[in-house]
Amino acid sequence: MSFDEIIDRRGSHCVKWDMMETLYGVSPQDGISMWVADMEFRPPGCVQDALQAMLDHGIYGYFGDDSAYKGAIIWWMQNRHGWTVEPDWIFSTHGLVNGTAMCLDAFTREGDGIVLFTPIYHAFAKVIRASNRDLVQCEMPIVEGQYVLDFDAWDAQMQGHEKMLILCSPHNPGGRVWTRQELESVAEFAKRHDLLIVSDEIHADLLMPGQAHLPMARIEGIADRLIMMTAGTKTFNIAGAHVGNVIIADEGLRARFGARMLALGLSPNSFGLHMITAAYSPEGAAWVDDLCAYLAENARVFDAGINAIPGLRSMPLQSTYLAWVDFSGTGMTREEFTARVEQEAKIATNHGPTFGKGGDSFLRFNIAAPRSVVEDAVARMQQAFGDLQ
Repeated sequence: MSFDEIIDRRGSHCVKWDMMETLYGVSPQDGISMWVADMEFRPPGCVQDALQAMLDHGIYGYFGDDSAYKGAIIWWMQNRHGWTVEPDWIFSTHGLVNGTAMCLDAFTREGDGIVLFTPIYHAFAKVIRASNRDLVQCEMPIVEGQYVLDFDAWDAQMQGHEKMLILCSPHNPGGRVWTRQELESVAEFAKRHDLLIVSDEIHADLLMPGQAHLPMARIEGIADRLIMMTAGTKTFNIAGAHVGNVIIADEGLRARFGARMLALGLSPNSFGLHMITAAYSPEGAAWVDDLCAYLAENARVFDAGINAIPGLRSMPLQSTYLAWVDFSGTGMTREEFTARVEQEAKIATNHGPTFGKGGDSFLRFNIAAPRSVVEDAVARMQQAFGDLQ
């Protein structure tokens, strides 16, 4: 397929386009939607073929025999990430926000502290607060333009009621791919404070050239406190399938999670299972390689254009397709620079404060779009901030 093809998603019940005027005041008629983290590309042909086969069959009953589905996950994790997964470790949830909520429900109680390294994916805080857990925000410092982990500060911050750490690996919105040393430090921090680790690795396949993702499960000595969360929905642009994996190697943790799944009557939808089975394949892998190369050039174009505007700084991406732009150098208030982006450039983005402490001066831009759209967005930004040139 051509990633350059522009596909009109307006009027298709697409949150990203059909809700942006309501939420941001940016009309889909002349605006650019760069907020929700899905892509403007169709998924690979193998996924489309799997759906077409379902349509041709024409009966949409309950899904049975998930051996091929689990086998596809196992193949993908081994071949793409060097991680050996057993079939009975895998639970399927309605996406990873649901998976996060299920982990909170299964392993913590109301009032327990849940640790986040902020700024971080905004849905985590929403489900933590909604479940009456205590949100513990550990703000990450920026060193040489990128986020780093500050365990000395965070050790002093812990109060003893913290029970769980939710890690975003690779990091959203900063795009960091954590090193082995950093992940080992996360593991030691969790041990010191007796925290369960929920590692959300939904962006693990979306890597910039030269980057390699290390699953948290490959860090030794933490299987008894680790819950892995993976999904192909971001990788293959099928977020509407609402299917994710909670993968638990430890038998005791697995039993507790399985009991809550059973008690709540949760089971996955058949469309998502068929799509993932098809996607996690050699054909899907080749498509992802092409996608990552395209996204890398998008990132280069976007960063070059944004960083040419005095006072703006786009954090270098190691993973994801989410550019994290700092406006602090403009001297403007958050309201001022946001108004320029939305009202003058007519671009809808995610607002930094929704990602927690440390996000106030930022906006998040989704660059998973045809190159011409990214170039248009850059031109609009340069015009909206033209007085700074």
